[in-house]
Amino acid sequence: MWCSRMALRRLQRIAIAPLNIIGGLTSQTQREMSTLPRVYVTRQIPPEGLKILKESGQVQFELWDSDDIPVPRKELLQKVKGVDGLLCVLTEKIDAELLDAAGPNLKVLSTMSVGFDHLTLEELKKRGIRVGYTPDVLTDAVAELTVALLLTTSRRLVEATHEAKTGGWGTWRTLWLCGHELANSTVGILGLGRIGVAIAERLAPFKVKKFIYTDIAPRPELASAINAEYVSLDELAKQSDFLAVCCALSPETKEICNKNLFSKMKNTSIFINTSRGGVVNQEDLYEALSTGQIAGAGLDVTVPEPLPTSHPLFTLKNCVILPHIASASYTTRNAMSSLAANNLLLGLRGQPMIKELKL
Repeated sequence: MWCSRMALRRLQRIAIAPLNIIGGLTSQTQREMSTLPRVYVTRQIPPEGLKILKESGQVQFELWDSDDIPVPRKELLQKVKGVDGLLCVLTEKIDAELLDAAGPNLKVLSTMSVGFDHLTLEELKKRGIRVGYTPDVLTDAVAELTVALLLTTSRRLVEATHEAKTGGWGTWRTLWLCGHELANSTVGILGLGRIGVAIAERLAPFKVKKFIYTDIAPRPELASAINAEYVSLDELAKQSDFLAVCCALSPETKEICNKNLFSKMKNTSIFINTSRGGVVNQEDLYEALSTGQIAGAGLDVTVPEPLPTSHPLFTLKNCVILPHIASASYTTRNAMSSLAANNLLLGLRGQPMIKELKL
């Protein structure tokens, strides 16, 4: 369900504040630190989350002390042996191999992400492992970045900056670096959830004429907040001047944005994806962009990540590619780490998590 901004801020405060669930360590607890649940943290997460783990007195934890390089798979398989809890990020593939390596002690997994396509949910369910994740707290940051990427792409800001820096800025020309306006446009949203609504709320002041969306089924409560009309996927493609992809990656949505979709879009349309790279067939997108089938694309997510610098999409002036930074604000990343830490601690205590996946 959609959370108001006030509700979201309350959730962020809950996530950021350490849980006062014990009144300090007793001498007996101090003597028995080695009996506390063992936790492995797969990345040097933002400081608020680490602070919660350190000050909780509930766990003994080890972490891969780097934010620049993911923990090597071989090292990860060694470190998870016998742990009771695991706090990971989206770069770690949590599959049967890893869960076998961890063994039967592992009862709680907390991922510092809203997406969970890096988790093999069937294996986690089969083993009775509870899973926490971090939705809601990143809604504002992702929506802001999506709007920034849309404007950057549609108004050709990367091209313009390059021209200014490299001497291309000559005499004034009537159609040089012209782009496409939001005013009086139709904005389509593929996958209407909290983030899709937040994007529309931010775009509305640009005098957008109409919002449309498609999803697995109509979502009238969410749609009413932005006065959006439910349409088919084909109609979404045909009508949208700007098409923002906000759906989760699933077997049903894998490469849903393909030649069939792009062929129905206007040649003036702008395509934006800040969800998951796997929802787009990148070869089909390249063809659509290079042939002028659509006007431009802005991507914050790709397959693989990082996208090799030799990839054909990087050769296109009408394709803006960012390195998966939609949630990259200090406030949001700290809130995500705090929520992930609190989910982990609550799960290990056998209590309901703040945000738990229902497997």
